[in-house]
Amino acid sequence: MRNNILIIQMLLAAFAAAQPVDVRLATIAPKGTSFEQILMVMREKWRKAPGGGVKLTIYAGGVMGGEAAVVQRMRQGSIQAGLLTTVGLSAIDEAVTALQYMPMMFRSLDEFDYVSEKLRPQLEKRFDEKGFVVLFWGDAGWIHFFSKTQALTPADFKDLKMFVWAGDNRSSDLMKGIGYKPRSLETSDILPSLQTGIIEAFAQAPFFALGAQLYPFAPHMLDLKWAPVMGAAVIEKKRWLQIPIVTRTSLLASAKEAGEQIKARSRLESEQSVETMKKRSLKVHAVSPQLEAEWRRFAEQLYPKLRGSIVPAEQFDDVVRLLKEFRASSTTAKRVVQ
Repeated sequence: MRNNILIIQMLLAAFAAAQPVDVRLATIAPKGTSFEQILMVMREKWRKAPGGGVKLTIYAGGVMGGEAAVVQRMRQGSIQAGLLTTVGLSAIDEAVTALQYMPMMFRSLDEFDYVSEKLRPQLEKRFDEKGFVVLFWGDAGWIHFFSKTQALTPADFKDLKMFVWAGDNRSSDLMKGIGYKPRSLETSDILPSLQTGIIEAFAQAPFFALGAQLYPFAPHMLDLKWAPVMGAAVIEKKRWLQIPIVTRTSLLASAKEAGEQIKARSRLESEQSVETMKKRSLKVHAVSPQLEAEWRRFAEQLYPKLRGSIVPAEQFDDVVRLLKEFRASSTTAKRVVQ
């Protein structure tokens, strides 16, 4: 009798171990975009992973709220993962702001790739210490300024009510301090706020302006590379550790592949989105060397205000150091080729 009970207990334990772990993932990325499509492919691979796999449920389009709400839900355990931009990631650890909140610091995506690759180990360690595991990193090209009326210079945008992410109080305070008019809103509020005049301008990736149909109400885009759009998918560490090790190895491989696909496709789609919107109502304003120099002077004046307040001083200095390193090596390589 005792042996039979033991066998039943072993069978029940084996059955439980074979059941897929449930993971709910939320993102503000619009439904139907390549972000959601790539996540759905990853979902299928996770389902088939060894050791019972993982049942991944995806909530796209901000149905779980803005990014601050998504992070809060992860901490509460109602969802376990999120595909987040820097706004949400910085609510976990502010060091990540160094990859997006230093305007015009990066002059090319090659520079961004180099610096972000160098910083990832320390950022992933910091996230782990905060109770989150980074599944993959990604980006969506460059942030551009969109506005209801033509705006070309930093002074032009001072006259406009600007969208700021809800919960990003430090950026809002900084903007107010230099004479701008920030309006803190959730992503889902951008469209109705443009329609009603609550905001008159925003800074976003072109694919988002197209996907969320924002550009008809902000038909002017300044062709200035303000900052890269950086993001990552993270999972709550407690749920991650509930997944068998053999399964985790497979999940990370699928996640890394998804991250590379998101980066490649979103960068391309960012450029394609501009062309699509231009064929409709979007007017793209070119940036002359003189205008770019004006914006660069404006950005450089912000750096002392950003360092140590919005971007931690250590990570700010890391970015500056790594950029010097990359540019020096690039200059040397060009000389060797010549």
